[in-house]
Amino acid sequence: MSSNNFNPQAKTFYRPIDAALRWCNLIRFEAQILQATWSSPEELKLLFPQWPCLQSNTELIYDAIRNGELPYGCFGISVPLGTIVEPNLLTIRHSSLRQWMQIYYPDQRPTFLFESGDNTQEKISLGVYFSLQAERDALLRERDTLQHQLQNVEADLRTLGLEQENLKSLANVQGQLSERGEHTYLKIIGALLNTFLDSSPAGKPLSVFKSQTAIVDAVTARHKDIPGLSKRTLDEKFAAANRSLKKTPGP
Repeated sequence: MSSNNFNPQAKTFYRPIDAALRWCNLIRFEAQILQATWSSPEELKLLFPQWPCLQSNTELIYDAIRNGELPYGCFGISVPLGTIVEPNLLTIRHSSLRQWMQIYYPDQRPTFLFESGDNTQEKISLGVYFSLQAERDALLRERDTLQHQLQNVEADLRTLGLEQENLKSLANVQGQLSERGEHTYLKIIGALLNTFLDSSPAGKPLSVFKSQTAIVDAVTARHKDIPGLSKRTLDEKFAAANRSLKKTPGP
């Protein structure tokens, strides 16, 4: 970067999708791309067929991370290779991404990493440094908040699991649940789902989960060995719970 000019595309660290869209020179469509709901690079091809490089560049970054070519971290904090990081918290530092690009794609010089005529020595003004540092500090605070919310959500998920076990035990003792009991069970699940995906009056999400799919993925990842908690079963039960809740008359 130039010592006199601040590159508006540059950040201290990037999520893979942040880096990929800048690599594709799609910064002007950043808001549109980040608003799209997707869970794997393959889905980007379906969401944005007009930008095939978005999927390919995202896959290249994830591949480099999986193969130990590209150091990564959690919200800008570096972690040892092999550390499992939630996809929505995974980040790559600006300097690491730049070095990886120089080694593996020397013919590529995207403007968010390299300016025209930029040499291999990093140059950054004091003002830019403090600006990036302030951004990093703000994101670290956001990370701490999200981690606290995640702990609360995990506690809720454990409670939900205990509730399911209690209902299961009750069913084994008393036989099949009555229709009313089944409806109550589904309404409880539906209410929890809506709470997880809702926002506070100030507009802040009540949890780190942005979709029902994310909740299903989290449950199956943490309880993959428990019978009855497969993705198919959870999708069916959650869909029934949402229908049951919608049928409940208002106050």
